[in-house]
Amino acid sequence: MATATATQAQEEKHVQWKGQESSELTPPVTPLCTTDGELAFADLPPFPSDIPTAPLLRISLSKLLAGSQEEEGRLWRACCDLGFFYLDLRDDKDGGKGDERLLEDAARLFEVAKEVFDLPVAEKVKYDFKEKGSYYGYKGYGDGVIDKEGTKDRNEFYNTSKDDILNQTDPLPAPQLLRPHRPLFSFIHHSHAIVTLILSILNTQLGLPARTLQSKHRLSAVSGDQVRFVKAPAQPAEDRQTALGEHTDFGSVTVLFNRLGGLQVRLPGSGAWTFVQPLRGHAVVNLGDALAKFTAGLLRSNIHRVVSPPGDQAAVARYSLVYFARPEDDVVLKRLSGSRLVDEKVAGAGGVAEEEEEEE
Repeated sequence: MATATATQAQEEKHVQWKGQESSELTPPVTPLCTTDGELAFADLPPFPSDIPTAPLLRISLSKLLAGSQEEEGRLWRACCDLGFFYLDLRDDKDGGKGDERLLEDAARLFEVAKEVFDLPVAEKVKYDFKEKGSYYGYKGYGDGVIDKEGTKDRNEFYNTSKDDILNQTDPLPAPQLLRPHRPLFSFIHHSHAIVTLILSILNTQLGLPARTLQSKHRLSAVSGDQVRFVKAPAQPAEDRQTALGEHTDFGSVTVLFNRLGGLQVRLPGSGAWTFVQPLRGHAVVNLGDALAKFTAGLLRSNIHRVVSPPGDQAAVARYSLVYFARPEDDVVLKRLSGSRLVDEKVAGAGGVAEEEEEEE
């Protein structure tokens, strides 16, 4: 199935990971002093124990970095079956290293998110992304719709460009508190390193020529990669509605951090909407439409939505932090050649596959 030996593949993954960790790329940061390093779960109402939750596999980053073929197989299965999984970023008890630095960056950026959304409305709307004809900037509460009836959404968000933070494009207007880029700089590098690792494993499992997927998602290339800060205010008990309507992500890989419930996935087969419970020390990772397109649907981009958090959590404002990894701007979205598994998928569908060429 693989186009490289396990040893070669693992060496490549370690080179990529170390490259992202280079001190030339990632500036030093001070230790956390305001959180428990696990996104301050202890400060929030617990997720209800009597609510069914989605069967996401728990994948260990430390095991992936150690070259565990069993863990890589579980990652592959998760990406094909549901397209969502938990990624445990913590160091393991046997000494294996995860990426606790990313957990610290996320905790730090949750505090930044609160500061951003606490700005006066008059200040936030200066960066309204629709007014500027941009995808980066601020979207106000209720400025989007979630269904065909025109129901307003119940969240606000702020998109920051990867290329802006890494000084790979002209600077974009932003609130002053986002101008010190160290936490964002580090978060982007560590998140993208995880994306690259996942793409490397999927590339091998698919049997694609070496670095096919990775070469379409280079950190230094211009792309739509972004960090999104999201706030969904608490909703009154008598009027709790969907905050973000059902959708799939149109990019490649999404790395999500949140502390409160609200995210739901629509389970394949039954179509039931089921909560994804946030877990300490874990990110929720899902695949987007680009990877489904590249693989003729072999890799799954699953429908999901955000509703009011369950139980007592509904009384608390819900913050989320997301890294969206997308193909480079000049990549054409079409089925990739060179994978026997993808060819078999197409053949099994009667030779019919999505062949339209689209540019992101």
